[in-house]
This record gives sequence, C-alpha cells and structure tokens, in this order.
Amino acid sequence: MLRRTLARMYWALSRWTLKTEAAPTRPTVLIGAPHTSNWDFVLMLAIAWRLGIDVRWLGKSSLFAGWRGPIMRRLGGIPVDRSDPSRVVGDVVARVRAGETFGLVVTPDGTRKGHTHWKSGFYRIARETGMPVTLGYVDRTTMTTGLGPTIELTGDIPADMDRIRAFYADKAGFRPQHRIEPRLREEAA
Repeated sequence: MLRRTLARMYWALSRWTLKTEAAPTRPTVLIGAPHTSNWDFVLMLAIAWRLGIDVRWLGKSSLFAGWRGPIMRRLGGIPVDRSDPSRVVGDVVARVRAGETFGLVVTPDGTRKGHTHWKSGFYRIARETGMPVTLGYVDRTTMTTGLGPTIELTGDIPADMDRIRAFYADKAGFRPQHRIEPRLREEAA
C-alpha cells in the first residue's frame, strides 16, 4: 500500500508520463530499455509500484556492498557476480522453478554505455522458464515511460529480436547518445 501511494505521488509530480499497457498477469522477464541513466531505476520502481508488480532486478554485486545491501535487496535486487555471469541464469531459473513469483527486470543493454550488443541472459531465462518477455521502455523524446507488449519468445532468435527491435526503434533513453541497438551476438551465429 505504501509503495502504491508513493508511486501515485511520484507520477503526480513527475515531468514524465506513465503510458503503459496493462501489467502482465503472470511472471515475466521485464526488459528495461534503453538503459542509459541511473534515473531508469527510479522510473522502473515507480512503474512497478504503480502497477502493483512484484519485481526482482539484477544488479552488479558492488551495489549490494555495505549499508546499501539490505536496501537494494528490499527493493528486489539480486546481486550479479560479473566474474561468473552465466551462473545468474541458472540462479534465476532455479528461483522460478521453486515457485517464486515475480517480474524479473533485466537491462540487456548493460551498464548504460560502452557496449555494442545486448546481453542474452534475458532471452535464455525466458526460454528456460517459459516466461514471456514484457517490453518496458523509457523515451525521452516523448517524456513517456511504461510497459509495452508482452511477447512469447519462439526460439527463433533473429525473428524474436526483430519484434523487439521494432518496438524499441523509436525509443530514446534518458541519455539518447548512450542507446544501444537491440541486437544479440547470437544473431550472427
């Protein structure tokens, strides 16, 4: 209740507009893109809290060090050890198979800049758990943010990514110069 109240206040005062499709009705992998600023985190929480979505999100392990750790975990954070990123997929799949219900927020374009491709963990998690993918977005050109469609991945990586690219084609992040085209390295294979 407190989270929804805080979210309502945030959206009433924010210069951003929440423009969203309905919240998913079952566990989903929720893409947060383009991820170009730390402000994306605030927008993601405001969206999730307003729509009543119980979210978990992946973050670099340094975010969970010291006094921040309990706060980040309370906000739904799951620490990622970047020295062994493949373990993350297995850990998340195990949580889902154990019956934990949540929306998993993933920022596949990485750490806001310096990458040429999206990371494929979101795709592997969705395929291994049978979870759909919900396309969350930030668009500075229209000052809107929210959730787009929820799609089922087919296993045809290029075709699935074409659908994802089409949705994000006109979306610019908080810092548009840091936007990364939605493309997986696996598409070239």
